[in-house]
Amino acid sequence: MAYQAGGRRPAPRPVPESLEAQAYLQDYALLLDALPFPSLVVDHRWDVVLANDAFETLFRAVAPHPTAMPGDNFLRFVLFHPDAGTVLGAHESGWCLPMLAQFKATLERYGHDHELQSVRRDIAQDPIMEAAYRHGLPHWLRAVGEEGARLDGAVRPVLHPDPLLGATECRVVGETPRTLEDMGYARYTLVLRSAPRPAAPRRSRRPGGLGAHLTVVPTPDA
Repeated sequence: MAYQAGGRRPAPRPVPESLEAQAYLQDYALLLDALPFPSLVVDHRWDVVLANDAFETLFRAVAPHPTAMPGDNFLRFVLFHPDAGTVLGAHESGWCLPMLAQFKATLERYGHDHELQSVRRDIAQDPIMEAAYRHGLPHWLRAVGEEGARLDGAVRPVLHPDPLLGATECRVVGETPRTLEDMGYARYTLVLRSAPRPAAPRRSRRPGGLGAHLTVVPTPDA
């Protein structure tokens, strides 16, 4: 695994200034690569600091994208990459809306962060994504409760490129040691389940990652 490897990015990845912190991350990368499950370390912007080989394998078939590659910024991938739904099953309810809830909470905490403001502008420029953020998200949270937006412990469908796994599920496990937390990072592991499920229908791709209509927002009467 290459440290901070990934596709093209609009900005440099976060790198701690301390040599001790950099050495810790290099050793932590070895730990991640020993895991059979996709695992990544992110900062508060969801910029990917580390991602292991299993993570790269899960997303190996996604097409190049200038700003929304999964190994660059996972939030942008979920929200904006047109291939996101081909890997993340039940993309809208299982991944996009929970990530929008995470983003909203983070934006309230780090409101002056330029990168987060950039994501907010990109959401505003996409009518479907803006509808999801302004109207779909509050409606969905009322329906599922605040616990529905939690990532740690959530069971989400995935479509793995390995035919032995195929359409299956993963449990998202948040496990952040104190040292990473002190650096402002968080770690998430997707614990894949080995028993495949029947393949979910694959929705058509479109820029922004969502379908032509946000299903959690009622269709206006004609």
